[in-house]
Amino acid sequence: MALDFSIVLRFQNALALGLWMTIKLTLICVVLGCSLGFFIGLARTSRSAILRAVSSVYVEFFRGTPVLVQLFWIFFCLPLILGVELSNLTSGVIALTLYMGAITSETFRASLKSIGPEQLDASVALGLSRRVQVTSVILPQAVLRAVPTLLSNCVSLFKESALVSAVGMADLMFVGQNISNNTARPIEVLTVVALIYFVIAFPLTRAVTLVERRVLAKLAI
Repeated sequence: MALDFSIVLRFQNALALGLWMTIKLTLICVVLGCSLGFFIGLARTSRSAILRAVSSVYVEFFRGTPVLVQLFWIFFCLPLILGVELSNLTSGVIALTLYMGAITSETFRASLKSIGPEQLDASVALGLSRRVQVTSVILPQAVLRAVPTLLSNCVSLFKESALVSAVGMADLMFVGQNISNNTARPIEVLTVVALIYFVIAFPLTRAVTLVERRVLAKLAI
């Protein structure tokens, strides 16, 4: 069978909508996941043994189990437990946010540990409240140190988002699978889908390297 990539042009609008859904899902989960990860990172460096234990169990569970299994459990099992219907978008956001929170918490934990204790001592000496210490002293420095790894995590999440197609969410992968099934042209369609993921992910990975160099140079000053 001769390859005919021109057939993909007939479905460019559908692929564009699928790509937009993938990007939108990724952005939502990046914001929610990074916010969750920061607070989990704080909990893992807390003086409270209970907070450290609970946050450690959360991180190890979501890092140690496949994201696809987590997604299926949230989509099929959580509605039975809660007695409510969850859309595939809601299930995807919950699953990817929890996963993102787990992996970014380790990034924030490492960056939090790199902040010298003398800065916290100075904050206490100035009479700053705990809220001000976190938002004005700890958070800016932790984010700066964590930026390169966080960007890398975002790229990973963008690629992992293809898993939501398994629960019927109309992302790029789901649209590509449907088109390949309807046209009987899986090689052409799925190759184009793979190239779309690559075209977006590759520049981001290169950007991570550039940002890392700049951050390291700034921290070395």
